[in-house]
Parts: sequence; structure tokens; C-alpha cells
Amino acid sequence: MNSSDQIPLGAVDELAPGRRKLVFVDGRSIVLFNIDGTIHAIDDSCPHQGASVANGQLEGCVLRCPAHGLRFDLRTGCMPGVAGLSLTTFPVRVIDGKLFVSLDDPAASPAQASGCNAAP
Repeated sequence: MNSSDQIPLGAVDELAPGRRKLVFVDGRSIVLFNIDGTIHAIDDSCPHQGASVANGQLEGCVLRCPAHGLRFDLRTGCMPGVAGLSLTTFPVRVIDGKLFVSLDDPAASPAQASGCNAAP
């Protein structure tokens, strides 16, 4: 991945641990979460019916969709403990104190939901 794939989203210190931020990039809504100092970026659209997940309840790393209660692990985009729908997540990098995201290389997408298998 080269630097032209990286889209700047602001300074890392603008997003304190436990906070979230909605940003708009290339016509997309992306939600950033700082969970214990790790930044996660997801598409602001529930894969179930497209509802905004930006204001969903956060329990650790698990986000609950406010529309129908589906739960997704922000680290993987997967539904915990079950195979099913998957949020689109994006890789986030911190370079010189600034946040960058790559939309061209989603870390998880509905087409890759097979990686969201139930635990054995």
C-alpha cells in the first residue's frame, strides 16, 4: 500500500480513549473508535439494513446496532460467537501523530464474511 492510498482523518490526539468520531470521506460515512488507545474504523452502515451504527452502544470492543440490536466486534467486523453479517472495517495507521485510513483495502467486507465463522 502506498501513501496515496492513505486518507488523512486528523490528529490522533483529537480522539481520546473511549471516544468516537464520525467522518465523511469520498462520499462515505466512516466511524472511528478509540478503544483503549487502539483506533478502529468502520463503515457507518449496518450490513443488515443499512442503519447508521455511529451512535450504537459500545460494550468493550463490541458495538450494538441501534436499529435492531445486532452486535459486531470492532476488531474484526464480525458478529461475536456466530457466523453471520459483517461490518466493513478499514485499516487505520498513525503516522507522525496523524490518523490515516485506507478505503481501497477494507480489512473486512461482506464478501469476506467467511472469516467470521463461529467459534469451534
